Amino acid sequence: MLSRYLELLSEVTKALTTTIDLEETLAKILVSFSHFLGMNRCTITLLDENTQVAKIKASVGLTKKEIDRGIYRLGEGITGYVLQSGEPIVIPLISKDFRFLNKTKSRKTTDELSFFCVPIKQKDKVIGALSSDRNYEQGHFLQNDLQVLEITTSIVSHILFMYDLRDLDRKRLIEENNSLRTELQHKFQFSEIIGHSDKMVAVFKLLTQVTKSNATVMIRGESGTGKELIANAIHYNSVRSDKPFIKVNCSAIPESLLESELFGYDKGAFTGANASKPGKFELAQGGTIFLDEIGDFAMPTQVKLLRVLQAREVGRLGAIEDIKLDVRVIVATNRNLEEDMKSGKFREDLYYRVNVFPVFLPPLRERKTDILLLAEHFLGKYSKENNKKITRITTPAINMLMSYHWPGNVRELENCIERAVLVCEDNALKGNDLPPSLQFNETKNVKKSGNMMQAIHNLEQEMIIESLKRNHGSQRKTSLELGITERILGYKIQKYNIVPKFYTDR
Repeated sequence: MLSRYLELLSEVTKALTTTIDLEETLAKILVSFSHFLGMNRCTITLLDENTQVAKIKASVGLTKKEIDRGIYRLGEGITGYVLQSGEPIVIPLISKDFRFLNKTKSRKTTDELSFFCVPIKQKDKVIGALSSDRNYEQGHFLQNDLQVLEITTSIVSHILFMYDLRDLDRKRLIEENNSLRTELQHKFQFSEIIGHSDKMVAVFKLLTQVTKSNATVMIRGESGTGKELIANAIHYNSVRSDKPFIKVNCSAIPESLLESELFGYDKGAFTGANASKPGKFELAQGGTIFLDEIGDFAMPTQVKLLRVLQAREVGRLGAIEDIKLDVRVIVATNRNLEEDMKSGKFREDLYYRVNVFPVFLPPLRERKTDILLLAEHFLGKYSKENNKKITRITTPAINMLMSYHWPGNVRELENCIERAVLVCEDNALKGNDLPPSLQFNETKNVKKSGNMMQAIHNLEQEMIIESLKRNHGSQRKTSLELGITERILGYKIQKYNIVPKFYTDR
């Protein structure tokens, strides 16, 4: 008999490792009881902490109707008493015990059955009960069965505890995911993207036209202009914002791996493919995939990508059947694809497939009026990150920023301001805090036009800007402070390309 009990406990332990579904795990444990102990019916009843009512969670030998009838209040019948008292009960013969209510109606009053009911506890707190019955056998030592049931309930208690933890982790992850999604949706609102220049306003107009559609978008622009930022904004302002957004930097993945990364592979597709792996397109199902630097694709990959875009289905390497796709595609490139087509480096049919709705991002040198706005934003960001109180950028530093040609665009400007914040030892960012490349550029400009009139113009420009800063962009107050009319101030503002609204919040 001992070997049979050990065999049962071995089967119970196996049930823990064969599935992650709670009800399936509990059902397998009950099946083991029924088989090894000769039980007819087995149930696990769990107590609702809020309602204090217990219902059957898993069972063997009961129909659905019988399961639905199995509802117990504390103190009601044998099960209710065990839930209330926390003590196990063994009834040698249920037909002779008035406490047995047969609520499930799964037994006849004339049946000669022995009944067991054992509490399931967590830290002395009763959370449920395990009950079972077997054919009555005179002289059968029921206490042995009861001991096995008590051991098993401790295992069931541990299982329930682990599943509770898993559910808590799952709920926490869902809450964190929803919170992050809300944060991203706010972060990538078009109003949060910095840019008031005419060219950026035109970009925003295009984005509002395409965002709510499912059209393929091609974002074009030099390196560092913010193509990924725009892709984020398109996704998080679209109807797919609550679905996956998968980013793929195509130039960062070796060509030999790119195909399997994009399209996935089945187990055994090649040496080392010990398990199937979904590709990026599959992971983006229902959402958006962003293919950055699409111009770097080799010809074989271009062919496969074209097929995916045309058929809206993807085939894993080594798979027999293709998978239907519901994915929006956004691509980006800094290459001249028209020239690449002429030279045979980029397929013409793929170009027309991805170039449905092109968006051109201007380089920073063509949106000069945005430079100060961006610089102020990065100043605030990196001052906060480095626990510094740098509140403004001096006029000489502004002149350096405005006169530089920014080959690295917004990315270079951000790196420049981050470096300047680190070396700045005052509450104002000065010209000598900026990288040498900007200071050298300013020195060249001074030498090139180092005459008296230029010096006067520089002084005049600096005085106007400093006064606008003090007066928060008010031209009326600035003209009074400088002792000139608003008309003359307006003329000089236009002459020096000064934008008063930059200083309204300074």
